[in-house]
Amino acid sequence: MAAPDAQLKFRIGGMDCPGCATKIETAVRRVAGVGTADVALGSQTLTLSYTGPDPSQAVQKQVVDLSYEIAPFSRATHDAAADHHQLEDGPWWRSRKAMLTILCAAALGLAYTIGLAWPAFGQWAFIGAMAVGLLPIASRAIAAARAGSPFSIEMLMTIAAIGALFIGATEEAAVVVVLFLIGELLEGVASARARASIRGLADLVPKDAIVEEASGATRTVPAADLTPDTIILARPGDRIAADGVIIDGHSAIDESPVTGESVPKGKGVGDQVFAGTINADAVLRIKVTAAAADNTIARVIRLVEEAQEGKAPTQRFIDRFSTYYTPLVLVIGALVAVVPPLAGLGSWDAWIYKGLAILLIGCPCALVISTPAAIAAGLSAGARRGLLLKGGAVLEMMRHITTVALDKTGTLTEGKPKVTDIVGLARPAAEVLALAAALEAGSSHPLAVAILARASDEGVEVPKAAESRAIAGKGVAGAVKGVDLLLASPRAAAEASALDDKIDAQVAALNDEGKTVSILLADNVAAGLIAIRDEPRADAAAGLAALKAAGIKTVMLTGDNERTAKAIAAGLGIDPRAGLLPEDKQRIVREMQEKGEKVAKVGDGINDAPALAAADIGIAMGGGTDVALETADAAILHGRVMDIANMIALSKATMGNIFQNITMALGLKAVFLVTTIIGITGLWPAILADTGATVLVTLNAMRLLSWRGAQT
Repeated sequence: MAAPDAQLKFRIGGMDCPGCATKIETAVRRVAGVGTADVALGSQTLTLSYTGPDPSQAVQKQVVDLSYEIAPFSRATHDAAADHHQLEDGPWWRSRKAMLTILCAAALGLAYTIGLAWPAFGQWAFIGAMAVGLLPIASRAIAAARAGSPFSIEMLMTIAAIGALFIGATEEAAVVVVLFLIGELLEGVASARARASIRGLADLVPKDAIVEEASGATRTVPAADLTPDTIILARPGDRIAADGVIIDGHSAIDESPVTGESVPKGKGVGDQVFAGTINADAVLRIKVTAAAADNTIARVIRLVEEAQEGKAPTQRFIDRFSTYYTPLVLVIGALVAVVPPLAGLGSWDAWIYKGLAILLIGCPCALVISTPAAIAAGLSAGARRGLLLKGGAVLEMMRHITTVALDKTGTLTEGKPKVTDIVGLARPAAEVLALAAALEAGSSHPLAVAILARASDEGVEVPKAAESRAIAGKGVAGAVKGVDLLLASPRAAAEASALDDKIDAQVAALNDEGKTVSILLADNVAAGLIAIRDEPRADAAAGLAALKAAGIKTVMLTGDNERTAKAIAAGLGIDPRAGLLPEDKQRIVREMQEKGEKVAKVGDGINDAPALAAADIGIAMGGGTDVALETADAAILHGRVMDIANMIALSKATMGNIFQNITMALGLKAVFLVTTIIGITGLWPAILADTGATVLVTLNAMRLLSWRGAQT
């Protein structure tokens, strides 16, 4: 059996459009030993497979010969930023492209001055000005042709400019070269801004963290060096340095930098916090749960960059189309230059001029960047809202979803039981809560955690219990101030003490609402009832309503019992399917697909993995297991049901943007094609038809970066 191919990954600098990516892919595939080579424009990365000796040096030479920059890829977030600093040293106006553009524009200005002062030398001055910009362009065209890409935009530009010299249009040729360089510079600036939007997330994480030693002393360390289980402090106003769980303190956390939520969330012991969010009120002690390279922000950046490496169906179609489009433009330009004068319909100079203009109009940059620019912006905008979509194909598919199937626990609900009702019987409700909390002190059972959290929220003074012990299958027992206590299920409580019909009716009513009831007995007398339920997420009803308003059907698929499922579903307005095993959920998804539905399955656990894989789009809800995240096509990091509708809305907004971009790109070319043939426009408006359209398309795509989605 043959050994698997090894892989290499690099950061690439200087790419502005998919044409750049195609040239690099073609050149790298010619290196000995290289099998596949894939360039992702959005993340500016090159991934290749190879057999035999490491081809890194030869690959880097090929890329540099094409006038692009290249550096080894680093996985960690802080190293990835360093990769980009290696490639993009300083502001855009100090880049090589900017320097060349400024120099060529200055040469053009000098040529105009010489032409006015010494008209006899004007033509030679414009040839010199054109050469300043054209020589580097022609050099790139020749390098691309040698590397297997003869039909590049640089080649079209070179042919058009040199052709203009032969018909005496030297002044216009020089202007066209300057406009081409300005267009390239603007494309680069716009593309870099779009890419910087997602990488800017890395800057949200502070560089340093305050670590608490076992002795209680503190010291400052680089946040990049934090490891799981380290205890860190977050002071009021600090950005939290790592993903973690609060072990001491209660404060409002401003998550807007990461999630876009405008209202801070109150969080206390046991709650999860994310790197980059802001601690507003009080000092927190936090136990780190993820290293810097694996925190939420690092994962978002990594997943978005990986997602941008995949191409949406529309993008693949445009790429295939452009392969034939550029040679076709050359043929059309040649026919326009040759056929009319041969037929006696005008002078050679006039038609050659029009043919050269068509070469510039036909440059494919605006068309081929129309889709990936919008996809990259859409993925980045979603990521900044905690919506991760694993590729352009997923982003494109989301708009076709007709049915959303949702798990209950941890998806529609918080996944954390809460005390909903405290009913005082023989004793007041406040005393019932205090005594129950005394019995549960120190327990990590979910019901115990819920009771203790309610006691903490209400500021109840919890007495100390004696001889506390768990009774298997029944509950917990102990004594407080000489009073024997038992907190048990209704069945176990009935075995210990006779309960009247009124209590049975109260328990039954609470059970019908999907709540789990415990009865507190004090000296064998029913002191009170405590009802607990995993409550729906705060935005669950609004999120489901938004899906229905968009014409999308919803269904709950849960392994929970039917009574609990119906109680939760009734409050949310969703149809429940209860008592399901993992294979049942998968079967139901496939049955819906057989009826022609496009199904998105939303879940958070291992038991959801089969259905997530079977669905057209699998969506993992935030806080879910790694199995769910790996199986899913998309993820909602921050657990908002509303974000399901937001994902679909983002898909529709992105595809609408792509349609606008393609219309602009082709529309401008069509207008200038007609005006050029009938003699209204010439060479310099022709180059504006391409570079101008490319900049417009990129700027239009960047509008998606401001997308926020519906708030709840």
